[in-house]
Amino acid sequence: MTLMQRLLFAILLAASGLASAAPPARALQKVTFCIYDPLGTRGDAFSIAQDHALVARQWGVEMLLRPYTDERVAAEDFKAGHCDGVAMTTIRARQFNAFVGSVDSIGAVPSVKHMRLLEETLANPKLAARMVNGDYEVVGVVPMGAAYVLVTDRRIDSVEKAAGKKVAVLDLDKAQAKIVQRLGAQPVASDLSNFAGKFNNHQVDVLVAPVVLYQPMELYKGVGTRGAIYRFPLGQISATLLIHQKRFPQGFGQKSREHVLTQMDKAFAVATRAEKEIPESQWLSLSAADEARYFKMMREARIQLMNEGIYDKAMMRLLKNIRCRVEPGRAECAMSDE
Repeated sequence: MTLMQRLLFAILLAASGLASAAPPARALQKVTFCIYDPLGTRGDAFSIAQDHALVARQWGVEMLLRPYTDERVAAEDFKAGHCDGVAMTTIRARQFNAFVGSVDSIGAVPSVKHMRLLEETLANPKLAARMVNGDYEVVGVVPMGAAYVLVTDRRIDSVEKAAGKKVAVLDLDKAQAKIVQRLGAQPVASDLSNFAGKFNNHQVDVLVAPVVLYQPMELYKGVGTRGAIYRFPLGQISATLLIHQKRFPQGFGQKSREHVLTQMDKAFAVATRAEKEIPESQWLSLSAADEARYFKMMREARIQLMNEGIYDKAMMRLLKNIRCRVEPGRAECAMSDE
C-alpha cells in the first residue's frame, strides 16, 4: 500500500468513526390535527393550518391535518380523543375552555384594534394557566373578522322592526337565543351546516355571521335585491386551536400562541378582503343614535349572560379593560358591573 493509499484509508476510517458517533436526528412527534373549514382543504382556515404545521416541525411536531366540513363532528372527534388537536369556532370551543370561549361575547370586541390588543394579551405567558383546563389547552385564537346582521328585507332596519321575526341562532350557543328573545324576536335553532341554507331559502329573516362566510356560504342569495347587511359590527368572531396537552411536547402551547400572534396581519387581511368584495349597495348604515342604543343593549345582555354563568367573568373584565384602554372615554369605564 502506498503512502497516499494509507492516508486515504486513515481519512475514511476516521470519517466512519465520526459518523457512527454522531447522535441520530430527533424524530418528529406525529399528531393528528382536525381542522374545521366549510370549504375543506380549499378554505382559508385549512391554508392557515398548513402554514402552522410547517412551523410546528421546528418544535419537534409533525401535524397531520385532517379536514372537516362539519364542525360538530370535529368537536366530537376531538372530545373522544380521535384528534390530538382541533381548530373550531371559539363559540363551540367554549365547552373546553370557558375563559377563552367567552372572547366572542356580543359587542365585547368592537374593532380590529381591540382584537389585536386581545391577541397580544392571550399570548402573554402570564395568562398561560388560563389557557389550560384539565387536559385541554388553547394554543391559539385566530380572528375571523367582524360579525354583522344580515336581513332578507332591508325594511328590518331597527331592533323594533325585528320583533316577531325569525332569527337563526346557533343551537350550541345559549347566549344567542337569550339575546334574540330579549329583542322580542323568534330564535330558530341552527348549526353551521344549515344556518346559511335557512337564510338563503328565507326560512329565517335575520342572520348574524362573519363576512368571511358571505361568499363560501353564498349568503348573497339570502340578501338578494331586497335584503341588506347592517354596517354595525356586533363583535369580532374567532377560531380557537385546542390540543390534548399531554400528547404534545412540553412548551408547545406557548410557542404556538406566540406564533399565532405573528400571523394576525394575514388573518385580518382575509377578513378585510371579504368585506371589500361585498357590493356597496348591500350595506345598510345605522344612525349614530341607533348605534349608541345598540351598544347599551349589548352591554346589558353581556352582563345578564355573565351573571347567568354563560360568559366567563374573568374574560368579561379583561375585555372591558381592553375597551377602556382603547377608548378611555367610554361611559362603561366609570362603571364596575362588568
